[in-house]
Amino acid sequence: MQRILKEIIQTSPNNEITYEQYMNTVLYYEEKGYYMKEKEKVGKNGDFITTSNISNVFGKLFASIFHKLITFEKISPIICEIGGGNGRFAKAVLDELKNRYIDTYQKITYIMIESSPYHQRLQQEILPIGEKVIQYHSIDEAKMNFPVLNGILFSNELFDAFPVRVIEKHEDKYLEVKVTLNKEDQLSEILKPLSDEQIFHYLRSNQIELANGQRFEVPLQMLSYLEELNNFLGNAVVFTVDYGYSNEEWMEPARRKGSLRGYYKHQLMDDPLEHPGEMDLTTHIHFDTLISIGEKLGFEFVTKFRQDEFLLAAGILTFLQDNFDSNPFSVKSKQNRAIRSLIMDGGMSSAFHVLIQQKNVEIKWKSLFQDK
Repeated sequence: MQRILKEIIQTSPNNEITYEQYMNTVLYYEEKGYYMKEKEKVGKNGDFITTSNISNVFGKLFASIFHKLITFEKISPIICEIGGGNGRFAKAVLDELKNRYIDTYQKITYIMIESSPYHQRLQQEILPIGEKVIQYHSIDEAKMNFPVLNGILFSNELFDAFPVRVIEKHEDKYLEVKVTLNKEDQLSEILKPLSDEQIFHYLRSNQIELANGQRFEVPLQMLSYLEELNNFLGNAVVFTVDYGYSNEEWMEPARRKGSLRGYYKHQLMDDPLEHPGEMDLTTHIHFDTLISIGEKLGFEFVTKFRQDEFLLAAGILTFLQDNFDSNPFSVKSKQNRAIRSLIMDGGMSSAFHVLIQQKNVEIKWKSLFQDK
């Protein structure tokens, strides 16, 4: 990867590239990028953990919601998951539907859109591909069979992996942080005057004014992807699970250094230029932008829960079983511990949110949730 980056930088104008170009390369370069290579990424032997890999109860809970949407709200029985990783969430959903809601299970088609060949192979090991599940590498590929998707769209930690542009403000002037090679031929950052009108437009339209010394990520690729989603979705409900901030939160002093970080062997890495191609890179997403741009495109905002609040409102406590079990490693004991870890104060769920949007449908959401 170092050789690839060096070649890209040396053949770029002024021997520099944007952080968006850097992230695209180290994360998605064919066979060499972090998400594209043969490497375990999620779980104990990987670099990070996701909610669906803590316990299958997360997928079970969403299965009950999907069942209600399809059965009582007459949403088309198509479930599309984008960026499904190793497939554990999809398996939990499908197993729960098959075990508890067989009529719904028999109706549905489950679409997995996953760009990583490695993750596609992992999905094939545990999912009924061809029977209930169809795999695609991209939305464009899916559109060959589903020109318009009517149904349910789900993603978990999708947008936080999108490449971003990085800017800073110094002496009341906006600068772009770019990636170059220093005198020792090592990757390093360089500040250049900001000239991209798209970024200025983003700041103006979202009424974002940085403080001097503040670093900020601009998610232009997220905006492009929302346009792509809009052209794909017809009558649909959209669930987005991710971590991020509102515009107001972005302006707090604690956010002055931005949010672009790496995860390497479960360690948080402040320098995104370390371990290129071997480390996950992530940023906190811009929820206000996701909501406002979505509404302009026709995605009606329904609500945004903190993940632990969502889990409680959706009924996760119904999965908490009476626990008098001398075996701490039993299925029941493990599930109960997982549920507690997902809803406890300060746990993983407190950092995540569940955003719900709908397009061209009107759902009676109160009937789906206990508290909201």
